[in-house]
Amino acid sequence: MGFNRPVSSLRHRVYQTIFEAETPAGKLFDVLLLMAIVGSIAAVVLESVEPVQQMYGPQLYLVEWLFTALFTIEYFVRLWASPRPHRYAFSFFGAVDLFAILPSYLSIFFASSQSLVVIRGLRLLRVFRVLKLGRYLGEGEILLKALAASRFKITIFVGSVLSGVLIVGTTIFMIEGPEHGFHNIPEGMYWAIVTLTTVGYGDLAPATPLGRLLASVVMILGYGVIAVPTGIVSAEIAVAGREHFNSRHCSGCQLEGHAPDADFCRRCGLSLSPSPDASVSPATELQSSPDKSS
Repeated sequence: MGFNRPVSSLRHRVYQTIFEAETPAGKLFDVLLLMAIVGSIAAVVLESVEPVQQMYGPQLYLVEWLFTALFTIEYFVRLWASPRPHRYAFSFFGAVDLFAILPSYLSIFFASSQSLVVIRGLRLLRVFRVLKLGRYLGEGEILLKALAASRFKITIFVGSVLSGVLIVGTTIFMIEGPEHGFHNIPEGMYWAIVTLTTVGYGDLAPATPLGRLLASVVMILGYGVIAVPTGIVSAEIAVAGREHFNSRHCSGCQLEGHAPDADFCRRCGLSLSPSPDASVSPATELQSSPDKSS
């Protein structure tokens, strides 16, 4: 709606090229895009090396703005080709695409923001769309599901650990005191966290036998602190791994990763094989279909 048939068909072809990596044109586009991203990041990294910057500064600056112009055009083409531009703009990849070009324009006013162009490295996540989608995006979907399912258990566990850190920090402050570097309870809590996580900076260390005994207990408990959340997430990954997904892309909500035999998006219900003009949801199809009983 709002486009005549030739324009709509062109828009649909562009959509398939830049959003769908399973077509030959889509895969070629993504490969060229990844090469451009790597080239852009390389230019920024090289520009930060002083000898290289002194010799090739103007050339690297020109190359960076050339890539910025290309990525800007690509972003607006994606907005134009998407059936629902606002969904793309507020999706994960839409936000990454936008933040990938903003630093260059901000550098006109704030020179130090030019280094933020390395945010474009996030766009390399599109490599998962090129390297046969199902396996890689499916695994990413499983990991996200496992983390989401684990959030309450991990929150309770972290709260328990923080309570323990408070108790240990207070105890070590009472045992060691300011004469051994523990001037207050927050410093004791800092030492407890460093010791419990087995980091061991060494800037604070107990000097009394009782303090060293407490430190030994905290060090041993530290292994449990690492193991427990790992076990929680691993169990959820095993549950989430029973489902299998591929990389098919929803033109409505921009979700990737659907069952191989899915015809509709599992989040918004839109068709995964949209017509050139619009996407259709199962509910829309049912409403528009004639009543067989009549």
